[in-house]
Amino acid sequence: MSETATAQTLNFQAEVKQLLHLMIHSLYSNREIFLRELISNASDACDKLRFEALDKAELFEGDGELKIRVDFDKDARTVTITDNGIGMSRDEVVANLGTIAKSGTREFFGQLTGDQQKDAHLIGQFGVGFYSAFIVADKVTVHTRRAGLPAAEGVRWECAMSGDTAGEYSIEPIERAERGTRITLHLREGQDDLLSSWKLKSLISKYSDHIVQPIQMKKEEWDEEKKEQVVRDEYETVNQASALWARPRNEIAEDDYKAFYKHVGHDYDEPLAWTHARVEGRQEYTQLLYVPAHAPFDLWDRNARHGVKLYVKRVFIMDDAEKLMPTYLRFVRGVVDSADLPLNVSREILQESKDIDAIRQGCTKKVLALLESLANSDEAAEKEKYATFWKEFGKVLKEGVGEDFANKEKIAGLLRFASTHADTPDETVSLADYIGRMKEGQDKIYYVTAETFNAARNSPHLEVFRKKGIEVLLLSDRVDEWVTGNLTEFDGKQLVSVAKGGLDLGALEDEAEKKEAEKAADEYKELLEKMKASLGERVKDVQVTLRLTDSPACLVADEHDLGMNLARILKAAGQNAPASRPILEINPSHPAVLRLKGETQHFDDWAAVLFDQALLAEGGTLDDPASFVKRINQLMLAMSGN
Repeated sequence: MSETATAQTLNFQAEVKQLLHLMIHSLYSNREIFLRELISNASDACDKLRFEALDKAELFEGDGELKIRVDFDKDARTVTITDNGIGMSRDEVVANLGTIAKSGTREFFGQLTGDQQKDAHLIGQFGVGFYSAFIVADKVTVHTRRAGLPAAEGVRWECAMSGDTAGEYSIEPIERAERGTRITLHLREGQDDLLSSWKLKSLISKYSDHIVQPIQMKKEEWDEEKKEQVVRDEYETVNQASALWARPRNEIAEDDYKAFYKHVGHDYDEPLAWTHARVEGRQEYTQLLYVPAHAPFDLWDRNARHGVKLYVKRVFIMDDAEKLMPTYLRFVRGVVDSADLPLNVSREILQESKDIDAIRQGCTKKVLALLESLANSDEAAEKEKYATFWKEFGKVLKEGVGEDFANKEKIAGLLRFASTHADTPDETVSLADYIGRMKEGQDKIYYVTAETFNAARNSPHLEVFRKKGIEVLLLSDRVDEWVTGNLTEFDGKQLVSVAKGGLDLGALEDEAEKKEAEKAADEYKELLEKMKASLGERVKDVQVTLRLTDSPACLVADEHDLGMNLARILKAAGQNAPASRPILEINPSHPAVLRLKGETQHFDDWAAVLFDQALLAEGGTLDDPASFVKRINQLMLAMSGN
C-alpha cells in the first residue's frame, strides 16, 4: 500500500484474527508476557536505529540517547510503552501490524488442536510479539514515525477487539509525531492491578532486566503530608540496562539467562541449555548461545534466516547473522559480540571474512561441546535434556555429517538411532553404545534403511542377524541415506548396509553354513538361471542366500549400485535416480522355493510373485498391482485343483 494522507479502516488477515482469538484465550493464564514482548520489540527498534545510524547519523535527529519508557494512567486505565527507536512508516505499520510476515504460518495453523493448553505452547513457539497486547487490552493505539521522515508523516494505528469494529483496524496520518513508537493499551476489565508502579516494575525486573537500553518509569516517592505515594515527573531507570552477555558469568543468575533467551529467541518457553564464554586470542569475542527446547515451524526451510544476533563492541549489527553458525545448527539462538570486526560490517563482508570463519568455528565447537556434555552426562536430568534435544533437532544435526568434515567424528558421536536392541523408535542408541555391545569377532556396524521404522524392523534382511543375535541399526529418516553416504566408519568400525552387496559377517560366519550355501548354489544352479531368464530385465542376477530364515526371497542392491530406499526417495523428490537393477536372493530351504524347483506349468507366475513379494517387503511399490493380484488368484486356484 502506498502512503496517502487519508484515514482508512482495514481488515486483518484471516490468520491474524485467528491468532488474536487463540492468544487471548490460550495465553491468558500467562498474561504478564505482554510487557516482556512489547519491551523486547521496543529494544529491537532501538537496536535497528543504532545500526542504520552508523551510516546515517542524521537519523538520530539530535537525540542519540536511546531509551524505553513505561507509563500508566489510573484514570484513563491505560499502560503506555514508548521507545525512541527506528519507528515505522505507514507502509511498515500495515505490513507489521496487519499481517503475520513470518515463514511457517501455514504449518503453525495446521498444527493447532483446539486444546487451549497445547495451543498455548504452539503459539509460544511461533512467537507472540505485538499481538500479545490484546491479552490484557481490548483496544490498542499506536503512534509512530520512522526516523528520517518529516514530523508530519507520523501514523496513528488503532484496533479495538470488542464491538462492531472487532477484527478491523484504522490507520491515519498525524502531525508533529515524535520519532519512534508509542503503544497505548486500554486495559480490559479486571486488569487494574497493572495500573501500579510496583506491579509494572516487578514485571520489568522479572522479564526485562537484561534489556540493553534503559527502561524508565516516573519516580514514585512517599509524600509525608498526603500520606501516600506520589508520582513525580522525573524518570528513573528501573532495569540494569547493560549487555547481559558482557557481564561475568558468576554475576548472572539462571533466571537471568532464561529471561534473556526469551528476548533474543522470541520464544515463549525456556531454553533447553546454553553456553556462555569469552574468547580471547587472535579474535576477541563473547558468545552466549542457546539450544531451544522446541523446534521452530520453519526448521526445515534451509534458506530461512535464523537467530544468532551479531554485535560489535555491544553495538547491534544484524539480527540473523547466518554465517556465524553452520546450516545444520540453524536452531541455535543467541548473541555473538566481536571486539575486532568493523562497525560497518555487512552481509557481503561476512561472506569473505576470515575473522567470521574463526568465530563460526569457535561457536560450532562450543555448541557441539554443550551437546556432548548433555549426551555424556551421568545425571538423569541432563540425559533427559539430550533426549528432548534429539527428538526436536536430531534430524537436522544429522545433516552435519556431510556438511562439516572437520567435526564429522564429533557429530557422529552425538547421533542416535533406533536398533534391533530396542522395541520402539523412541529408544535410541549411539554408535558408541552399539560398539560396546558388539559380539566377539564382530568388526562392522550393520544397518538397514527403510521408509518407516516398522518397515526397517520387519525387513527380511534382518533374519540371519536375529538368528545370530547381531544388533542392526534401523534407519528410517530420509536424512539417514545422507548420513550413511558420508559416514563410512566410526571408531575404526565400518558401517555396512545389510541390504547391499553379499552377506559379509566376517568372523561371525559359520563355516558349516558357508559350505551349505556353496552346495545349494550348485544344486540350484539350473533354477537360478531359469528364474533369471523368466524375470528378464527386472533383475541383475538371481542368487542363493543364507541371510534369510523365514522369508522365501529378498532384493539386494549390488555393492556399487544405489540402494533401493535411496532410489525411492530420489524418485519421490522428482529427481532421476541412476538406473540399476536389484539382485534377487532366494532361500533354498523355504517351501515356496522348493515348490518352484519342481514347478513347470506356472513357473513364470511363481517367479514373478516371489520378486513382487520381495519388492513389497522392501517398501517398494509394484508397477502393475493388478497383474500381481491376478497371478496370486491363479496360483491359489491352481493349488486348490480348480
